[in-house]
Amino acid sequence: MAITQERKTELMHEYQTHEGDTGSAEVQIAVLTESINNLNEHLRTHKKDHHSRRGLLKMVGKRRNLLTYLRNKDVQRYRVLITKLGLRR
Repeated sequence: MAITQERKTELMHEYQTHEGDTGSAEVQIAVLTESINNLNEHLRTHKKDHHSRRGLLKMVGKRRNLLTYLRNKDVQRYRVLITKLGLRR
C-alpha cells in the first residue's frame, strides 16, 4: 500500500527540475499520484476500508491544490506534467 523509498527516489529523479530537487510541485505531484494509484488498487479489493478512503481523499485534495498552484504559476510546466502522468484524460 505504501510507496517504497526506492520508488520514491526514482520518481524524484524523473520529475526533478534541477539536481537535488525533492520538493518542487512536480515532484510532490508525482509522488502523490503514485500513492493515490497504489491506494486505489488497495481499495478495489478492500471496499470497506473507510480509513484508507479518507486518506485517499485527503491526498487527492492535496494533489489538486498543487496542480492548481502549478497551473497558475507556469502553464507550460503544468501541461507537460499532466501529460507525463496521464492525468486529465
